[in-house]
Amino acid sequence: MKLKSVHHIAVICSDYEKSKAFYTEILGMEVLAEHYRAERDSYKTDLALNGNYIVELFSFPHPPPRPTGPEAAGLRHLAFAVDDINVCVRELEAKGVAHEDVRVDPFTGCRFVFFKDPDGLPIEFYAC
Repeated sequence: MKLKSVHHIAVICSDYEKSKAFYTEILGMEVLAEHYRAERDSYKTDLALNGNYIVELFSFPHPPPRPTGPEAAGLRHLAFAVDDINVCVRELEAKGVAHEDVRVDPFTGCRFVFFKDPDGLPIEFYAC
């Protein structure tokens, strides 16, 4: 078996419009396709980052809440490479998105910061 790349990441949200706005207006992703599936009362929206399909955003009626920390089993966070952590932090703050303090990875010396999407999914910006 030879894996080529990550094809996409699926995210289930509790408030579809709020999450769609977060991923498009805050993170700057673009909607490639948006489909409503009446039989499931669910949206499936494909989002791209810099023209590359990366996130599937799903809505389902009454999804269970995400387990809380400190560290639950399963997907830990989504991480995006960025050029400048300081610029990203200022943009998050300007858009009213709370974030943790910027930290330095002790193994690589790179800087990173965590914040959360509307459902509490941890997201990381990472810059080397």
